[in-house]
Amino acid sequence: MSKRAVLEVIALDAEDAVAAQAGGADRLELVTDMAADGLTPSRETFAGIRAAVDISLRVMLRLADGFAAGDVDALVRRAHELRSEGADEFVLGFLDETGGPDLAAVEALAGAIDGCRWTFHRAIDRTPDRDALRKQLGDFPGLDTYLTAGSATGVDDGLPTLLAEAARSGEPGYQQQILVGGGLRLDHLPQLRAAGVDAFHIGGASRPDGWSAPVCAEAVARWRAAIDA
Repeated sequence: MSKRAVLEVIALDAEDAVAAQAGGADRLELVTDMAADGLTPSRETFAGIRAAVDISLRVMLRLADGFAAGDVDALVRRAHELRSEGADEFVLGFLDETGGPDLAAVEALAGAIDGCRWTFHRAIDRTPDRDALRKQLGDFPGLDTYLTAGSATGVDDGLPTLLAEAARSGEPGYQQQILVGGGLRLDHLPQLRAAGVDAFHIGGASRPDGWSAPVCAEAVARWRAAIDA
């Protein structure tokens, strides 16, 4: 039997987490402050969510809006705090002033999370050379996923890039799983699934009443059914 595709849902708190799991999510991305596109949650928030659900949790390591690392020492401290609370999967990704990967910041955080699995997030959609970024990051321990829309403007514009990268699966720099998110719609799924994409990330799509309302289990279930169809 083939392994089912991954459905990852953004969760801000335990209520979101419970609804997402009930709807069929396989994994949660834990963040706070969606006005800044998702920052690191507190260790208390992580602990509450960990106690509420038994699916995988990937915790954002990001302290400010944008793709600059900022205070790397503070990020490392937060990573250690979350590790001490039991976090064992993470999300991170930073660019330097040239738009390439900030290798020093990534190395510091990869060291702090000590071999845990992690996602390089949509900073890849802001770099001028995606192929170079992938190859520069390819040997970092724990990196198993890229969260990407294929374009900074979303999946509509990024679809050709996503399909091209999916076709390169297994090549150097392309061994990591593609997790598609950012303007993703249900009508994108058939073409992506046909290309072999097997991981999908939703945020607003799981909240029909907007970010001021919690995750809706029924909305997540619709995505689960569509991905599995």
